[in-house]
Amino acid sequence: MMEPFLGTWELGHSENFKEYLGQLVDHAVWSLAILAKPTIRISTHEGKVTIKTESSLKNFEISFRLGEEFDETTADNRKVKNIITLDGDSLVHVQKWLGKETTIKRQIVNGKMVAKHTRNNTVST
Repeated sequence: MMEPFLGTWELGHSENFKEYLGQLVDHAVWSLAILAKPTIRISTHEGKVTIKTESSLKNFEISFRLGEEFDETTADNRKVKNIITLDGDSLVHVQKWLGKETTIKRQIVNGKMVAKHTRNNTVST
């Protein structure tokens, strides 16, 4: 059920994000990325979900159908295969590229979106 995720979400704080980004991109990219305070807008239209991310550094958007794989060039320029599914009360986003994988698990907790980013043994919230 996508309804709890629909709307506009502001970054309140993050923990361990620098370490997580260090698993994905080089120092120059993550040193800028940790300064961004993105706004995320999630909407649906005719069975497609759109996630728009806006920040002072870069804006980007993905549109997809739940459970269907799609290609994306990420904000940090990785070419990834994505699949996003609903698993209970979680929106689970798996990205795969060059034999690597990361997962973003989003949940709504006390009226706020909590995103847990995982790559190898590094977890950021």
